[in-house]
This record gives sequence, C-alpha cells and structure tokens, in this order.
Amino acid sequence: MQSAYTVESALKAAIVQLQEGENTSPSIDAAVLLCHTLDKPRSYLLTWPEKHLTLEQEQHFNKLLTRRLTGEPVAYIVGEREFWSLPLKVSPSTLIPRPDTERLVEVALDKTFGKAGDILDLGTGTGAIALALASEMPNRNVTGIDLRPEAQQLASENAERLNITNTTFLNGSWFEPLSENSRFSLIVSNPPYIEKDDPHLSQGDVRFEPITALVAEEKGLADIKHIADNARHYLEADGWLAFEHGYDQGDAVREIMQALGYLDVMTEKDYGGNDRVTLGRYLP
Repeated sequence: MQSAYTVESALKAAIVQLQEGENTSPSIDAAVLLCHTLDKPRSYLLTWPEKHLTLEQEQHFNKLLTRRLTGEPVAYIVGEREFWSLPLKVSPSTLIPRPDTERLVEVALDKTFGKAGDILDLGTGTGAIALALASEMPNRNVTGIDLRPEAQQLASENAERLNITNTTFLNGSWFEPLSENSRFSLIVSNPPYIEKDDPHLSQGDVRFEPITALVAEEKGLADIKHIADNARHYLEADGWLAFEHGYDQGDAVREIMQALGYLDVMTEKDYGGNDRVTLGRYLP
C-alpha cells in the first residue's frame, strides 16, 4: 500500500525532526537512513524525489528515525560504515571506524609502503585498519587481534565480504595469541586511550560503544605503555610501531616510546590539526 510520503517529503520531514533533536548532521543521517530503508544508493534520492514510499517503508523509516533520535549511532542502526572506501559491517561489539583513524593508515603507508614484512594490528575491532592496509599492500600478510571473539568474527566476515585474502584475525589479549618467533615490520594500534572520568564518554555516539575499547588506566596510557613495551619483542630490525591516541597525548606517547628506545619518534596531526598518531622505529 502506498504512503502519503514521497522520497523528498520523507527526507525533509526527517531532517526537521533530527534538527529539533540537536543532531549534528541531520541531512546526512536522514539520507543514510532513508537509503537503507529503500535499499537504494544516495543518487536515488535525487533521481526519484517524487516516488512514493510504501506504508511498510514509511513505518520502517520511522523506526530507524526514532532510534537515531534517542542517540543511537547511524552506523549501528544500518550495520555498516565506510572506512578507507571500504564498506565495513559494524556492530555494538566494536568501535565505529572514524575518519581520524584513516590518518593512522596514511602514516603507516607513508613509512612502509613498498617494503616487505608482515603487519600486525592490535585491537582490530571491525578490522578497519588491517583491511585498509591489506588492500593497499596485497603482497604483505596482515594479522589483526582483538580481545572480543565477536569482534574477531566480524573482522573476518568483513575480509571475506571484501575478498581481501591477505589477512588473518585472531582472538586474544594484545600479543597473547602470537608465537614467540612471530616478527612484524609494522605494528599499528588504535587502543583504548580515554580516561575513565572523561566527560566525552557520556556524549554522542560514544555512549553506545563498548567501554572496554575506549577506556584505559593511567590517564588513558596504560595500554599504550603495554603495547610499546612488548612490541619490541615482535618487531623486525628497523620495524615501525604506530599508535592512534588522544588529541592531548602526543607528548606523553613520545616520551613513553623514547624511554623504551624507539628512534625517530614523531607525532602526526589529524585533519582537525590535533595530535593523533605517534610512531617510531625500533632497532633491537
């Protein structure tokens, strides 16, 4: 049965509702939810604005809109988020891949593209970083590790869906699943780095994300310290270690890595001009 709403009117009504809910990106969110409801690309909204929704589509769209109005992230509602031009399945068991994390991929590629050696991604989540690097360097093997079995399974599903065959995803705590003789020319990580009393934890999409993937002890630096210390046993000679971290942690992460003997330690900024990625190379 036909709805009174056309594509155009449904979109406009949704934008108004999201604006009243103080949403920061009402037009984008409304378009993504409507495209998901219709199972159509974004271009369809422009090409067929006068097309009427069915009553079933209207009801489904309204349910999705209600979820967004309560603050639930769009990525969890539609079950997908694009990262590095890769459409990734996401779930509430993993962090939502963010554009700032693409800086970690860029920096890693800048330092190691064209080189040999295996790559390790610690705390892989959806597999976003591992799959981005694997897609750009198909001749290198990439291993991703995550503490949560459901995250490891999701990353494996994403690799299969994208037909990226040079990845392996393991379940365990940081380096635990690796054999003692495993060696990597590049280790990357977007570990938990937020302090447990940070006010941002009660705001926006972060409220719905797994707390264990966000929060670390020692002012958010505990996991970074652990990884930087233990990575020295798994890096090849002249191998690189690169972290994503908080906007105000650049100085602290550089100090941690330098104290552990890493060389050429540097911090790169994200697209907003904030310290975001710190890296260094290690010579045993």
